[in-house]
Amino acid sequence: MEKRLWTREEEIIVFNLYCKIPFQRSSKSHPDVIKTAKIIGRSPSAVNMKIGNLGSFDETLKKQGIVGLGNASKLDEQIWNEFNGKWDELAFESERLIAERQGVSIDSELIEDLNIPSGKVKEVTIKQRVNQSFFRKAVLTSYGYACCITGLNTVSLLIASHIKPWNVSSDIEKTNPCNGLCLNSLHDRAFDKGFLTVTPDNIIHISHNITDIYNGAVVDRFFTIYDGKQIALPEKFTPKREFLQYHNDVVFESWM
Repeated sequence: MEKRLWTREEEIIVFNLYCKIPFQRSSKSHPDVIKTAKIIGRSPSAVNMKIGNLGSFDETLKKQGIVGLGNASKLDEQIWNEFNGKWDELAFESERLIAERQGVSIDSELIEDLNIPSGKVKEVTIKQRVNQSFFRKAVLTSYGYACCITGLNTVSLLIASHIKPWNVSSDIEKTNPCNGLCLNSLHDRAFDKGFLTVTPDNIIHISHNITDIYNGAVVDRFFTIYDGKQIALPEKFTPKREFLQYHNDVVFESWM
């Protein structure tokens, strides 16, 4: 029986999964691997191997001593080089292909309840929502669904927080998981308001100006205790120094 070659579309869909699944937890029995295998008509083992192939190009994994498979194809390398760092393009194109394979419209679940006019406004809104969903999943997965400051792992309380704020980021930066931290909702709010920052060396820095009415006891319990400590680093998508530097220079204590 002739071996069926992988297509460009199949590779893009698996790259989407690669961004949304912990690399070291990927297996042929993982539910997301099984789901993707059904979508593209491949075996879970084949999808899991393809994730391993893509991992062989990931420098972040290599720095941790994590090695992908050694039998990557030219198409694997081509797709990696085409979309690595272009997360806005990968997010929308891969989600479009997934929706197409499932016989649904990419906007059917995203905006069916919103009164958005057709045309360019609708197109932009759909893309933003698709990319925001991709960003959240990629960031939370990379941090193991745990706050990088406190370790809290209650998913409903976790936020994929933009380091360089969303409203001043380019389209590429808005979707880039390297512009994200997994934070619980309290520390996300404090980070957003400039009461705390993370230095380019991944060290937590708490503003001395954050106060409370209980002589600092509450602040000590929830904030000061973490001052000077390193965040828990993600498996993939290590925060970029340039985004952390922006937050240090522009956002931290900007309310003063």
